[in-house]
Amino acid sequence: MTSLTLAKALNEGMRKAMEDDPKVLIMGEDVGKLGGVFRVTDGLQKDFGEQRVIDTPLAESGIIGTAIGLALRGYRPVCEIQFDGFVFPAADQIITQLAKMPLRSLGKLKLPVVVRIPCGGGIGAVEHHSESPEAYFTHTGGLRVVACSNPVDGYTMIQQAIRSDDPVVFFEPKRRYWEKAEVDTASSAADWTPFDQARIVRQGGDVTLLAYGPMVKTCLEVATAAEEDGRSVEVVDLRSLNPLDVDRVVESVRRTGRCVVVHEAPVYNGFGAEIAARVTERCFYNLEAPVLRVGGPSTPYPPSRLEDHYLPDLDRVLEAVDRVFAF
Repeated sequence: MTSLTLAKALNEGMRKAMEDDPKVLIMGEDVGKLGGVFRVTDGLQKDFGEQRVIDTPLAESGIIGTAIGLALRGYRPVCEIQFDGFVFPAADQIITQLAKMPLRSLGKLKLPVVVRIPCGGGIGAVEHHSESPEAYFTHTGGLRVVACSNPVDGYTMIQQAIRSDDPVVFFEPKRRYWEKAEVDTASSAADWTPFDQARIVRQGGDVTLLAYGPMVKTCLEVATAAEEDGRSVEVVDLRSLNPLDVDRVVESVRRTGRCVVVHEAPVYNGFGAEIAARVTERCFYNLEAPVLRVGGPSTPYPPSRLEDHYLPDLDRVLEAVDRVFAF
């Protein structure tokens, strides 16, 4: 076991993937000499060379378009989008080409491209640097969309994404990059949780909190705080957003009878709406209260001084837990 930050765990995961398969390439703005804005790719160009860790021009659509061409020639490109809000210039390539081409070719063409996106707020950055664009991509058929929340998943899930023959949008919670955990870097892929499965990270019997990415840690803190009030909170880390592990979610909610969905993105038309609808359809006769959602307001991301008012925190999630017990 090795103590790693999330950023280092992702780095080690990509390093292992590159050692195992010479067709794995890393590409993006400043990923080589600088090692990425968050240093997630630090040292990889030095060890694997400029032909495999490629500093690209500042052109997100060009990065993804080039990756598609490389994937068609048998490579496995891992593209870094420097900040979440910068992915939108690449949306045409991701949605119109990357997601569609395997079906367009009736499965004859594989596009094993990973699009890494540092996501969410909490670092005091401005708009375009603190977005939560997951709903755009979960709405796009043909893409796998996953979100890691901790170093263990960072290490394993990035390797699983790279090995996948499907295109994967891989969200990394940037404010969790520096948090540490013990990671078994000698573990076998056979021992890893499949990256399309949710995981119960804290068991409870009174209410289920569903979260992913940066909000998983917040929900664990809520569960600890709620315990002082005698409430047993179960926390489920969704991990995969598309496909969504509906069965594991439903099993939890049927046991607890109450559900709160938490994400950083705006509540209005956010991914939590899809989860709430699925839970209501499958658990209607088990629910003791409506499914509640906690997220950001429907506004552009605010300046850093207002960030704490925008992002869901322990108090806002606890307030939602109180509300589901009030019915």
